[in-house]
Amino acid sequence: MQLQDKAVILNTRHSPYSRLKPVSMIDILLQSGFWQSRVLLNQSVTIHSQFQLLEKTGRLDNFRRVSGDSSKPYQGYVFNDSDVYKWLEAASWMLINNHDKKLQSLIDYVISLITNAQDKNGYLNSCFSVDKVRERWTNLQENHELYCAGHLIQAAIAHHRVTRHSTLINVAIRLADHICSTFGLSQVFGTSGHPEIEMAMVELYRETGYVKYLAQAAIFIDRRGHGLLGGREYLLDHLPIRKLVHLVGYAVRALYLCSGATDLVLETGDLPLRTTLDLLWTNMVNQQMYITGGIGARHDGEAFGKPYELPNESAYAETCASIACVMWNWRMLQLDGDARYADLIEWTLCNAVLAGISLDSKEYFYVNPLKDDGDHRREAWFDCACCPPNICRTIAMIPGYMYSVSTEGIWLHLYAPSKAFIELMTGQKVEIQQTTSYPWDGDITIKINGLQPSHTLQSGSINSDLFSLFLLLPGWLAGQKVSIKINDKPYRHHAVSGSYLEIHRRWQLGDIVAFNLLMNVRFIESHPLVDNDIGRIAVARGPLVYCLEAVDNPDILLSEIRINPSAQPGIEFVPDLLGGMVRLRISASLRPIDADWNDILYRPIPPSMLHANYHEIEAISIPYFAWANRIPGAMGVWHLINL
Repeated sequence: MQLQDKAVILNTRHSPYSRLKPVSMIDILLQSGFWQSRVLLNQSVTIHSQFQLLEKTGRLDNFRRVSGDSSKPYQGYVFNDSDVYKWLEAASWMLINNHDKKLQSLIDYVISLITNAQDKNGYLNSCFSVDKVRERWTNLQENHELYCAGHLIQAAIAHHRVTRHSTLINVAIRLADHICSTFGLSQVFGTSGHPEIEMAMVELYRETGYVKYLAQAAIFIDRRGHGLLGGREYLLDHLPIRKLVHLVGYAVRALYLCSGATDLVLETGDLPLRTTLDLLWTNMVNQQMYITGGIGARHDGEAFGKPYELPNESAYAETCASIACVMWNWRMLQLDGDARYADLIEWTLCNAVLAGISLDSKEYFYVNPLKDDGDHRREAWFDCACCPPNICRTIAMIPGYMYSVSTEGIWLHLYAPSKAFIELMTGQKVEIQQTTSYPWDGDITIKINGLQPSHTLQSGSINSDLFSLFLLLPGWLAGQKVSIKINDKPYRHHAVSGSYLEIHRRWQLGDIVAFNLLMNVRFIESHPLVDNDIGRIAVARGPLVYCLEAVDNPDILLSEIRINPSAQPGIEFVPDLLGGMVRLRISASLRPIDADWNDILYRPIPPSMLHANYHEIEAISIPYFAWANRIPGAMGVWHLINL
């Protein structure tokens, strides 16, 4: 197998309204550190254990059933095919720089099952291909045929970009052609109950150049909101997307729809649609997002709540919704390189997404509360298993989120020990080495290890080493000035946190850019309309949100801890704590517990408590993503404040 240089998440190289262009994952080599450890576990543990679960739960037998190789009845939800497709997409990305022959054989085997299950007319869905009582394309609200098709197309594109093998992409093209002939302008007037096909069709257009796929994506997006799905807010069918002001309904559906709409803007420049997306994004971030980056307040309908409705213990914050948020922000980032999108990608990945998988990479959260009494634990799998393969494919794509290029130069979005071989849009090639312990500390060095002129330029051409390097200065720096040195000499700049610092210069082999993103502990309060957090603060350091967990604070009622924000916490890296991480020692106080309650639920405050002396304690805090990996116990992100 010969790996290809276009193994990219989104191929916006020819998208006319995309400022940023992708860098192939093949050219990004993660080295020791925070992200590499998770990618390696994903490759060695998660992908193989998930294959076994796909087999054990009958998801693969469903395909054998269509081809006549199994007599078992259909097993599971009508959309179980999508779990296989997400696994296949993850596995395909993992073939990059990973010589796992067992994984390659598993991929080939699953592709053969899928291929054998496709109808001659291109239709493919293991639930509806055999049972005649289940009519195809008749219940788009609930049966998710288009959703499953979208995930198949995305898996096929990933496999094709990594391997250039055509078997699966040909299956996807036949299915996409069948969908276009069924749902085109003059055909069935319907759209998908669960958005996904929109993103897939745009990306298939990018992969093949067939404009009909882009047109079909636009058809699906603009048909939504006209009552074709029953007019339900839950399905985002109550209003066209262009008339939305706030995101409502099922959170994953909403963000997948926004992702597909942003893909459409990248190709067409649809200004009114872009304006709507900007408004929806702003209102989501300012009124509907948890501090972890989690999305979706309500268990009922897995839905967004009203503005500022963000309960902690009953938070839904589905792992898939966090992943969808990353997907949408990656697309928005391509439009103009606005750092606020890169900020949210990093923040969401480090907190809401990583919390969705255990540190041993074997168990998962579907729901991610910000407060818990110890009952909420990760599970090895779910009957509705959308989250496990979704997080698997997301971690597999981490290298693809690190860099971009533009006509100006190279953009760095995520900091991690790594080596990158980047081809600029001029054809010039640059080798970059990142050295850092981020996110545990903020010291980062970027070294230019190689410079190769473009073949279109004469060797030694005056412009062959002139380009810009864009460094993300995260918004969590909160106005702190970042000192930059180039080859040990101070570099003056006026960039602020929440922006990209552009260094435009004629680069030389061996140039070193060194800087420190100051990782002071920050105490954060919420908007006063978030009534669940009134009088409470959260703790963050760098891109990580921290929490208190009972196992670190034994014999203490976490709800009674009062954090003292005027005292600087102690910061210590503990190598043997949960795989190695920075924990915080936070100054706090605890109100004496009056034992004389006698099982009374309410009572007047006794005089002795009006002037009760709080005693000082030291609270231990760990990153939120690492909670629930030890013995069960209470956890909280928001704490009472001691002023």
